[in-house]
Amino acid sequence: METITAKFSVEDYNKMIESGLLNYRHVELINGLILEMFPEGTEHTYIGETFADYLRRLTQEVAWVRETRPITLSKSEPEPDIAIVRLPHSLYRSHHPYSEDIYLLIEISYSTLKFDTSEKRDIYAAANIQDYWVVDVKNKKLIVYRSPVDGLYENETILSLDEQVSPLAFPDINIMVNDIFNR
Repeated sequence: METITAKFSVEDYNKMIESGLLNYRHVELINGLILEMFPEGTEHTYIGETFADYLRRLTQEVAWVRETRPITLSKSEPEPDIAIVRLPHSLYRSHHPYSEDIYLLIEISYSTLKFDTSEKRDIYAAANIQDYWVVDVKNKKLIVYRSPVDGLYENETILSLDEQVSPLAFPDINIMVNDIFNR
C-alpha cells in the first residue's frame, strides 16, 4: 500500500491552531508538513536566551527581537530561535512577521544542525531571507548564510570563536562569535 503525505497551507495550519486542534503540541509548519519541534536542552536554551538578550541591547529602538515565535512564509510557519524584525512591534498584532519584515533569523543548533543547515536553510532562502545564522553549539561555530538567489544561498561562511560578524541590516554592530557562546 502506498502512503500519501497530506500537505497543509499556512491558512489551514492557522485554522487548526485557532480551533485548538494543535494545543499542547510543539509544532511548526515546514513546506506544508506539520512537524514536531525538537525539545531544547539546557545549553541550547541558555545560549538562545543570552544571545537574544545581547541582540536586544544592540538593536534597541531599531528592531524587535523575537524568541521562538512564528514567522509566516508562503508554505511554512517556522519558529526560529531568534528573529530580528522591523518595528513597530504593533505590526505583529494581526499577523506574524513576513519575510519582508525580517532582518535576521537565527537557529541555535545542538541536535538539529543537519535540519537547520538543509531544510530550514532552504525554506529561508526560498523566502528571500537575506541573513540567516546557525549557531553550531557542539562545534562552537557560527554558520552565516547570505545572498539568496533562486531559492538558494550563494554565500555560506563558517566563523570560529575568534572571528566577528555584523548583521547585514546593521553593519555598525560587530558581534564576536565567542560572545555568542560565552556570555
